[in-house]
Amino acid sequence: MSDVMKMSDLDGSVDNRPAESSLPLPPELEHADLWFDSVVAGAGIEVRQVPFVSVGGGIGSFVMADYLRVAGGLDVSEVRVLSRQTHPLQVYHHLARVSQIAEHGRIRSDSSSRPDNLWGFPSYALQEALQENRIGPLLQVLVEPVLADFYTPRLSKVVESVAREAARIRYQEMLVQGNVQAVRKRVGGGYFTVITPQVEGPITASRPAPAPIAYLSRDVHLAVGYPGLRFLPDLQEFRERYDFHHVVNAYEEHEHVYQALRLRPGTVLVRGGGIAASQVLDRLIQDRMRGGAQTRILHLFRTYVEQAHGPHAWARRPGGDGFAYQGFNYPKSVWGGQLRARMGDLEGQDRIDVYDEIGGTTTPWREQWQQQLEEGRNAGWYRAHTGTIRDLRLENDSVVARMSPPHDSVELNVDYVIDCTGLDGDIEDHPVLRDLLKHGGAQRNPLGRLDVDQSFRLRGSESGEGRIYASGAATYGGYFPGVDTFLGLQIAAQEVVYDLANRGHCDFMGPVRSTVEWFKWATGRQI
Repeated sequence: MSDVMKMSDLDGSVDNRPAESSLPLPPELEHADLWFDSVVAGAGIEVRQVPFVSVGGGIGSFVMADYLRVAGGLDVSEVRVLSRQTHPLQVYHHLARVSQIAEHGRIRSDSSSRPDNLWGFPSYALQEALQENRIGPLLQVLVEPVLADFYTPRLSKVVESVAREAARIRYQEMLVQGNVQAVRKRVGGGYFTVITPQVEGPITASRPAPAPIAYLSRDVHLAVGYPGLRFLPDLQEFRERYDFHHVVNAYEEHEHVYQALRLRPGTVLVRGGGIAASQVLDRLIQDRMRGGAQTRILHLFRTYVEQAHGPHAWARRPGGDGFAYQGFNYPKSVWGGQLRARMGDLEGQDRIDVYDEIGGTTTPWREQWQQQLEEGRNAGWYRAHTGTIRDLRLENDSVVARMSPPHDSVELNVDYVIDCTGLDGDIEDHPVLRDLLKHGGAQRNPLGRLDVDQSFRLRGSESGEGRIYASGAATYGGYFPGVDTFLGLQIAAQEVVYDLANRGHCDFMGPVRSTVEWFKWATGRQI
């Protein structure tokens, strides 16, 4: 199988927490909601001025910078991206690889969802057809999803295209590496974004942490993604009592599991029913088919889906054998169809109800993968279970999982557990977002994440003429559902740039200029 959960928007947060070596803020700044220029200067913090700052440094920040440079006409001197990442796909690429996406594997994204290309043309399918001199990708797009599976681009092509565009817009000149500590309102308007520059090597008494720098900007953009990996209580307890070897998260490095299972027969328990679980299952199956492994796979679903489900015929999702099937994270209409229009009018519980209807754990349907699972069921090396894990313990180098199925408690003995239950979406777990909730006036939306309006302005955080914008997973639950996807990040960036243009802080891009800029993109001309 060749897809991955839309982590677009792990925009750096998994790798963007302030390090322990960051210097604490002086008390007169730490406890103040509004900062005076004089107090910041008195604290010895260097101040650098720039109109626009983006915090995160992953795909969300990259897409925002791309739109500002191409559509908004801003110079590199007018934008700064603050991040611990060295390039936009650093975290995304890592998570894709450890969750078992090969470089040539395909990610879970539409052909025209191109974070390197404002126009979506040529699509990934057209580009692949031209580069490989074959018509297959175009035919697949033509008949998907009725007569063929959805076309999805290769991971390597996405990485290459983003690197190309980053060089074209001079992204590295906008990047400032370090640990972002806080975003605070400034008396008189605008914001101070505090960052401790990143240094190589350990912090010691003779080599102390560098002094923080405050970027004074009119506007700030947050694209910090998920705070980190999700570790369920039973997994955390097991690690505290035993080790990190036998029970792992799908989004952390765990190649040792596959290596051990190739060397000797063993049993692995895979927990979860989404795209990460599908990807891990595919790796285990491929090791059996091609590597000679004799692995026995136990698959634990919290909710077992037996058939198509949904409130009515027009909102029904196919399902079976435990999985809920859907080509992408959301129905396509959330990006520009009826669902997007409908969500724009919903508040409170009404919005929650629609999210409940369209959300949930899903995975794409792939014919070859389904055939392999069926073979596993018939041969007995793949077996599905339904329930939840009550606790895990280690006995004689074997993991004992005590489960609570729908009826009775049972125990499973396995060699390894691979947990595929996803990523941590609690905004309180991200220090910058937590600080904004406490000091910046930020509020929560009906699903508990950042409350943004339809222009992706963070409500309650206005500072004079300044605005804070937010995009990505941290805004899930807002008026636009597909926020944590490539296309969702592009739509958010488009809305932000349009709002900036309306405020007189960047250019509008009309049809003539859009055509000119596309030719610059197509020819690789640096801007």
